Amino acid sequence: MKVTILGSGGSAGVPLIGGPDGAGDWGICDPAEPRNRRSRPSIIIEGTNNQRLLVDTSPDMRAQLLACRIRGVDAILYTHTHADHVAGLDDIRILNRIADRPLPAYATPATLTELKTRFGYAFRPWTPPNFYRPVLEEHPIEPGATLDLLGLSVRVFAQNHGRIETLGLRVGRFAYSTDVIALDDAALDVLAGVETWVVDCFLRHGSHWTHANLATVEGWVDRLKPARTILTHMGTDMDWAWLKANLPPGIEPGYDGMVIET
Repeated sequence: MKVTILGSGGSAGVPLIGGPDGAGDWGICDPAEPRNRRSRPSIIIEGTNNQRLLVDTSPDMRAQLLACRIRGVDAILYTHTHADHVAGLDDIRILNRIADRPLPAYATPATLTELKTRFGYAFRPWTPPNFYRPVLEEHPIEPGATLDLLGLSVRVFAQNHGRIETLGLRVGRFAYSTDVIALDDAALDVLAGVETWVVDCFLRHGSHWTHANLATVEGWVDRLKPARTILTHMGTDMDWAWLKANLPPGIEPGYDGMVIET
């Protein structure tokens, strides 16, 4: 199985819009380090049958797929409806054209309801042969379910993201936990024995009411003991070189375009 991190940044990316000269606010991140340039969070999971599961459609999806040379996707799983995870939905129409069919979209009933409120046209029945709009087929799922998606056994679980829940997912020895501030015992039980974990870590220092910081992630790692933990959803105080040099063994910063073989 191959996982590609399409985007490893927070909801506003790195750099943020602005900065002293308008070229971006990098915080403490070194602009000369290309791995500090982060788009909004998303991943692709590709199984041994070469089919691809896209997790979330970020606002940067078009550029991400081009940069990572992803030729198409076969299904989409949504973790939640925040804009940094869904706002690229309109570009699905090109993915429809490549696949020459509607694409299945897996999400909780609440997430599907919100998506249909904001992107109702994407869920209308398709009239062949053209895709002038995105076309999705809804597939409701619930936390705790194990799904057979594209030949992958995908277990989804609930995560605390402040005022809402998000979905984490586990596929074999790999797990993905974007947008999380707390994990209950049920989630930690699903994660038990995971070997490679990509996990939200927005801040090095301080606290955030919806996202984990480094101390929180280190606490989870102490309990779960994965062989490899890769940080994602990182903000502007998460300089790649500093993290690479100072993180404990087994924890590393992710970056856009990173490929993980499991």
